[in-house]
Amino acid sequence: MRLVLLGPPGIGKGTQARRLQQEYGWTAIATGDLLREAMANNTPLGEQARAYVQRGELVPDELVNRMVFERLQSLESFILDGYPRNLSQAQVLDAFLRERHQPLHAVLAFELDDEQIVQRLSGRRVCPQCGAIYHIVANPSRAGNRCERCGTTLITREDDHPDTIRRRLTVYREQTEPLITYYEQRSLLQRVDASGDPETVYQRVLHALSIQPDSPPR
Repeated sequence: MRLVLLGPPGIGKGTQARRLQQEYGWTAIATGDLLREAMANNTPLGEQARAYVQRGELVPDELVNRMVFERLQSLESFILDGYPRNLSQAQVLDAFLRERHQPLHAVLAFELDDEQIVQRLSGRRVCPQCGAIYHIVANPSRAGNRCERCGTTLITREDDHPDTIRRRLTVYREQTEPLITYYEQRSLLQRVDASGDPETVYQRVLHALSIQPDSPPR
């Protein structure tokens, strides 16, 4: 299975991608994780990306594309979480997959009201030491304002402040939302209601992919 997951930040794409990877073995690829991994390992692409990040600039499409394609080279099945982010990336991805005779099977567009997304993200708390993620309502730490795993004081990421979230949503609507029409015209798009708990959303994902629970990987 080769999937693209679309949706604004905080809508739960990563949670669903990890669940599908766990259940079916399809490799989940998030561009943010790729970028951080490349920089941490001081790879040639990571060093190029670091220069942009240190200047506070967006990493160019060409560099992001190369990172993703390098990861896809050895994969038959994958889930792209948060990539492509714009029409240019989508077109380049199509060309890459066409050369490899590996077309996408589906694109899932997760949908949720903006204010619900703001509520979700603004309640998120992160451990700066081990990376554990909590939520003050949905998944509070049993240790209060400290991490259950390592005891470090939890923080609110800058990206999770309400004003920042709304700016990120505006960028998504301008740059990424047009991909919904792009993939809809190619008969690849399936819309998924992202409201409710992760298990409920996961069942909707399986339905959108015409997968019966406990069915073998495809």
